Amino acid sequence: MNIIFAIAVGILFGLGTFQILRRDMIKTAMGFYILFTAINLLFIAVGAFNGSAPAYSQNVGVETTSDPLVQALLLTAIVISFGSYAILLGLIAISARRYDTADSDSLDHLKG
Repeated sequence: MNIIFAIAVGILFGLGTFQILRRDMIKTAMGFYILFTAINLLFIAVGAFNGSAPAYSQNVGVETTSDPLVQALLLTAIVISFGSYAILLGLIAISARRYDTADSDSLDHLKG
């Protein structure tokens, strides 16, 4: 199962990076969202279990519960990524409304 998480996270990071390097701002925003999802999946993979005990546990015969730190970090990362994505979409909407395009090459008005 860990190899599936590693492959999925790698593919999502690669796809997100590819989308960020595109010229269209909407596709760039989708790339950021894919990267946020890859980071959340990475947090899930880090907190994965090895059988009935967490991977960091040294007590083989003792039943242990899941680590709440990974779950709290994941929930916090989801909230922060949602807020960042909302701000990014707002900035794209404002610039697209002002300059009538979402293509970053045609936004010559932003040059200093």
